[in-house]
Amino acid sequence: MNITEIRKLIKLVQSSDVTEIEITEGESSIRISRQGSVAAASTFAAPQVAAAPVAAPAPDTTSASGDNNTAREHVVNSPMVGTFYRSPGPDSDAFVSEGDHVKKGQTLCIIEAMKLMNEIEAEYAGVVTEILVDNATPLEYGQPIFVITPA
Repeated sequence: MNITEIRKLIKLVQSSDVTEIEITEGESSIRISRQGSVAAASTFAAPQVAAAPVAAPAPDTTSASGDNNTAREHVVNSPMVGTFYRSPGPDSDAFVSEGDHVKKGQTLCIIEAMKLMNEIEAEYAGVVTEILVDNATPLEYGQPIFVITPA
């Protein structure tokens, strides 16, 4: 891939809602990711094999009303675009179910993005009150996944 093609890809990322793109040609690979309004390009010889676990974003309050129960519930949103999986494999038990008590750092689910499995961890201890998406469902960035009531 030449520099002209790379510049075109950078402009594409800058002018769209895409935050990251990765292209592999033979043994060469290029990943362009955007944080804010700046695009950065990096190249490396071998494709990326594994990713570190990704923590879920800071919890959001689901309601600003005076109701104590809904004011205490927090929503875990998807930190990326990908496919939601409740378990590590098709024959495995789900990481969590509704009514389960979770600890801070416990894996809640996996989101597959660009063939990488990203573990989403609980930001705080609590009880899973609701699971808002079905297994193997595509997710958008910021889409609500779980409702957790802090312990």
